[in-house]
Amino acid sequence: MPSIEPPLVTWSREIASGETLDAVLSDAGLDASDRAEIALAIGTEYDLRRLRPGHIITVVSTTDDNPRRVELAVEDGVRIEAVFGEQLAARVLDPDPELVTFAGEAVIESSIFAALNTADIPARFAVDLAQMLGGTVDFRRDLAGGETMRLLWREARDGNKRIGQPELAFAALDIDGSVYEIVWPNDGSGQATIYVDGEVLRVFAQPVEGARLSSVFGRRTHPVYGNVRMHTGVDFAAARGTPVQATAPGRVSFIGRRGGYGRVVEIAHGSDTLTRYAHLSAVPDGLTQGQRVMAGDMIGRVGATGTATGPNLHYEVLVDGRPTDPLSDDRLAEAAEREADDTAALERLREARSLLAERLASEFAQTTTERL
Repeated sequence: MPSIEPPLVTWSREIASGETLDAVLSDAGLDASDRAEIALAIGTEYDLRRLRPGHIITVVSTTDDNPRRVELAVEDGVRIEAVFGEQLAARVLDPDPELVTFAGEAVIESSIFAALNTADIPARFAVDLAQMLGGTVDFRRDLAGGETMRLLWREARDGNKRIGQPELAFAALDIDGSVYEIVWPNDGSGQATIYVDGEVLRVFAQPVEGARLSSVFGRRTHPVYGNVRMHTGVDFAAARGTPVQATAPGRVSFIGRRGGYGRVVEIAHGSDTLTRYAHLSAVPDGLTQGQRVMAGDMIGRVGATGTATGPNLHYEVLVDGRPTDPLSDDRLAEAAEREADDTAALERLREARSLLAERLASEFAQTTTERL
């Protein structure tokens, strides 16, 4: 007689803050010996110290509580699967996402963040735009209301599920009669080209791609000491190990530790401007003092060294030794080198404009059809 597979039961839930894998498996009804085997198998493929709230455990068992398969879903669609057989075996299942391009349009009434949120566009792009145009546009003074933003972005998709964070590809912002446009590359360099009225303005790189701006320049209540102090830079909250990039061309002037800053890299941009990248967890082995770097070159990784409440990059711009607001000062714009080939940069702008128009027309047609 052919063997009959017993019916299976699936149990799944997210890991809560402070929970261990063993605690979640116990909640699923697994006994201590099975839990120990599963932890050992999954631990060979994934460092269990990296478990975070939001990771998902799925247990597939028979109706008499014999586990058949346990799956741990972590970041970016990656899953670690432990399968019971003659012996317990674990493997890593990587997603095979499709890169999808989206387009959207938003009208600014109060702030860029609010405009993006209202238009159902990832509001995190407000940070990217602030970093890119902070030295060119004064968003507090120049935005009168009614300005139009048009954005093109890429998302990695596994079916209907987004994998990782969306990435901007192109942005166009109309302000006071001028058109500011930014083209981001898809080559991983982190460099973006900024245009004003169709002409190349400069090449710029964000210090941390897609990070959340967690603290701005100015006086604030210190998160550790509790008193009011001057915050001499801006902070970007990001996961430990996230790459940190030079924001403009320059020469490394210091690598080491500076008290509460922790591990630091400093880059000189000419004789009067310096950028400081603090709380780093690591610095590339090949990076040396005196070395020349370009905008977008990796000079460290996000950490929590020194006086920090969690992983973040503290980023400063100093002019003649005095801190200045990194999101509004234009010295880095002067220090950043223009692309050697403006013809290629203008061609990329034309391609981005064409793709944006095509995607916006497609989105409009799809929305109209849905309404009908």
